[in-house]
Amino acid sequence: MKDVYPSRHHGPAAALPRLEPCAWQPWSADAPLTRQQYDQWCRDGFLVLEGLFSAEEVALFREELGRLSGDTRLLARPEAITEANTGALRSLFAPHRHSPVYDALTRDPRLLRLARFLLDDEVYIHQARVNFKPGLSGKGFYWHSDFETWHAEDGMPRMRALSASVSLTDNTPFNGPLMLVPGSHRTFISCPGETPARHYEQSLKAQQLGTPPAEFVQQLCTQGGIRQATGKAGSIVLFDCNVLHGSSENISPLPRSNIFFVFNSVRNSLRRPYAAPAPRPEYLAARGAPEALREASPDYAALVAAASPLPEAVGS
Repeated sequence: MKDVYPSRHHGPAAALPRLEPCAWQPWSADAPLTRQQYDQWCRDGFLVLEGLFSAEEVALFREELGRLSGDTRLLARPEAITEANTGALRSLFAPHRHSPVYDALTRDPRLLRLARFLLDDEVYIHQARVNFKPGLSGKGFYWHSDFETWHAEDGMPRMRALSASVSLTDNTPFNGPLMLVPGSHRTFISCPGETPARHYEQSLKAQQLGTPPAEFVQQLCTQGGIRQATGKAGSIVLFDCNVLHGSSENISPLPRSNIFFVFNSVRNSLRRPYAAPAPRPEYLAARGAPEALREASPDYAALVAAASPLPEAVGS
C-alpha cells in the first residue's frame, strides 16, 4: 500500500492534510453521543465524558490495579515500563491480557458502542496500557500524535482508531492531566529522523523520535489552543488517534492514573511498519487477523472477588 503519511524518511518535517474523517458516519438520533458531543468530536478531535463509571466501579478497577502493580512477576516482564531516572512504574502495557477485570472492561457497552459508532465498524484492541503518575514524582509525556508512531513503527495504515482513557483517579489541573490541542487531528506532522532497531525500549520511557519539531507544535497550539482533560474518577477521555497531546510532570501530592484502550477498526489492521526495521512486540501492537470485540455487561465485583491474591500493591 502506498504510504500516504510518510514520516521518518530522512526528509524535513512537513504538515500533511488528514485524508480520513474523524467520525466515520453521520450523527443520528440513536447515536451514543448527543449532537453537541458529536460536533465537538469532529471539531476538536476529543471529548471528556463525565460520570461514565460509578464510584463503586472505579474502586474495583483501582483494586485490580493494585493487584497487578503488586505482582513482582508481572513487574519483571517487558510490559512493565519504568522511569529512566527513578525506576518507578511508568506504564503497564496489555493489562487486559493479565486481568479478567480489564479484559471485561474492553467489552463494556459504554465504551464499545462509542468506538463502534465513531469508527463505523467492528473494533478490536490495538493497544492497552495503564499510565501512572505518582504524586510529587510522576513524569510527563512530550507532545506527540499516537498515529505517527502506530503508522511508522506498527504499520497502522489509516486514521481509523481512537483511544478511550478511563480515569482511575481525579484528573485535576495540578496532577499532570492530559493536554490536547483542539483541531490538531486534521493535520499529520511528518517527523524527521530514522527509527533504530528496538526503538520502543527507549521511547516508552522518554519519547524523542517521532515528536513534532517545536515550530509545528507552536503553530498547532497557536491555531487551536491547549485544553486540559480534567475530570473526576470514572470519567473518560475519548481522543482521535492523530490529535496532538501530551502531559506535564506531576509535582502535586495527588496521584494520577488512567487506563487506556485503543480501539481500531477491524478493516484497519496492521501491515508491515512504514518506517521501522521490524514490528514492535505484540503487547504494544496487536497483530494478525483481528477478532471483533463483542459487547458484555460485566459483573466487576464478581470478577475482582474471583481474582487470585497477589503480594501487597506497590501503589496505584
